[in-house]
Amino acid sequence: MSNLELGVIGNCQIAVLVDQMGRYVWGSFPRMDSDPFFCTLLDPKQQDGPIGCFEIELLNFESAEQRYVENTAILETILRDDRGGVLKIVDFAPRYNLFGRSFHPIMTIRNIIPAAGSPVVRIKLRPAANYGSRPTTQTYGSNHVRFENGDYTLRLTTNVPISTVLDGSSFIVEHSMALILGPDESVPDDPVKTCREMYGETKNYWQGWSRALSIPFEWQREVIRAAITLKLCTFEDTGAVLAAHTTSVPEAANSGRNWDYRYCWLRDSYYTVQALNRLGATRTMKEFLRYLFNLIAEFDNDEEQLQPVYGISGLAELTESQVDSLAGYRGMGPVRIGNDAYRQVQNDVYGAVVLASTQSFFDKRLVEYGSAEEFSRLEKLGEQAAQLYDQPDAGIWEFRGREAVHTYSSIMCWAACDRLARIATELGIDARADHWSGTANRIRETIIERAWSEDRKCFVSSFGGNDLDASLLIMTDVGFIGPQDPRFLATLDAIEKELKQGPYMFRYNNADDFGLPETAFNVCTFWYINALAAVGRREEARELFENMLARRNSLGLLSEDLDPKTGELWGNFPQTYSMVGIIMGAMRLSRSWEEAL
Repeated sequence: MSNLELGVIGNCQIAVLVDQMGRYVWGSFPRMDSDPFFCTLLDPKQQDGPIGCFEIELLNFESAEQRYVENTAILETILRDDRGGVLKIVDFAPRYNLFGRSFHPIMTIRNIIPAAGSPVVRIKLRPAANYGSRPTTQTYGSNHVRFENGDYTLRLTTNVPISTVLDGSSFIVEHSMALILGPDESVPDDPVKTCREMYGETKNYWQGWSRALSIPFEWQREVIRAAITLKLCTFEDTGAVLAAHTTSVPEAANSGRNWDYRYCWLRDSYYTVQALNRLGATRTMKEFLRYLFNLIAEFDNDEEQLQPVYGISGLAELTESQVDSLAGYRGMGPVRIGNDAYRQVQNDVYGAVVLASTQSFFDKRLVEYGSAEEFSRLEKLGEQAAQLYDQPDAGIWEFRGREAVHTYSSIMCWAACDRLARIATELGIDARADHWSGTANRIRETIIERAWSEDRKCFVSSFGGNDLDASLLIMTDVGFIGPQDPRFLATLDAIEKELKQGPYMFRYNNADDFGLPETAFNVCTFWYINALAAVGRREEARELFENMLARRNSLGLLSEDLDPKTGELWGNFPQTYSMVGIIMGAMRLSRSWEEAL
């Protein structure tokens, strides 16, 4: 049965999910949003044997264990048989600097190493095409096999006998073997030598990248793993940030809450950029700003509104459809590709964009920090925020059946104007600073008046409404209200009583298009933890934070949701929101280096 005990390998061009047995269960080529060559995570409906698979099966299998090479995105799987044979599988996607630029080819490498005894294996490599509807078309030569899915061709180059690969016959692993899966191009050198050299360069890259992070004293390994995972969710070609690598892993069993997250939500991207900025990894911010400004450059007029989500190449239209050839995670369909959220109005995106941009105007480490021209571009978005802050939208939770003036969206519009005032001050443009400061104050007064419920004596999720949602917990994080303000303390108290189940936090507890939510939303639990720390309840916050760390899978990764009764992970994977929560919680709760040493 499928589960989310998975690791991810990648290089900011492609990503592959690998299960505990060392099987590729999900992987798209040539990009992370492409047709998956490997898709067994979502159970292809095939009558003639499994497709969408890449497995190195150890005969007489007994046990397995898995780990990442320290501070890298290189995954090691150890398989043991019942006869003393031990096999090590090393999986990675090459990434390092070459010829003065980043080298991140459309390629994964599998190194099979006999560690003890005489392990006998069988290679099962049968990629899928058209979302698992058929096998790829195969051709082969003396040292390679080509797999064509109609849009792209992958070539396997290996020192394993090609007949053995094609037939799936068993063989004894007596020496190191390499399987290089990449573009339809010749590999000019011996596969094992190529593997060894790329392994060394890739290991050096990731360990060097990790070494440059400004990490907290406590929970260092947890933060480093989260940071690497966030980096793997970026698409370097354009600067886009993916919400997750998968589609249609349901938020809860048989819930129908199955969505395609292989796109760039501007909101999620802001939180990712914020977390990596806190660690000093500011390059992601600069690349994401390139993506953002390219989106804005295509606007036909100043009145055009931002979508909440775009394709990782900047594509605006993400028409949603269902795929009948995949049964779904544990057979729990539907499987969807595309996401109709792109059609929605979500007014918080203006705040997300400006907040994601703000540090670039203040961080003097950057060779090219924010300019007056970039500020002018952001002002156009600020004008939109000022016009839309009190208008109905689908909100952060993307309700498909209703709209309201959501408090979170309004607060983020306020944040856009507030940060523009600060940026203008930094740039010495006093008139614009006064304009944006006045606009922000006006919006803030309106929010405080209309989002406050006299009946409930707390802030509520929409103007004039009566319901609560966990996004109100970010009010202090963005500086809208102080953590000791009685109004925030009252709101925190109300959210605790209504939305907290055990140590976990739900988004909301009222029915939506699919009924009542059944699982806790992981980032909401982290928001709650941060709110507790902000109001001075640090010991409670630390206890809840440790509990969330214990909910990660064995490789330190989290999905979007979890079952509050069993702790089982649900939702798309790995989820950037959740990995951000690990970083932000650790940064807030850790003892300082000065205190510790």
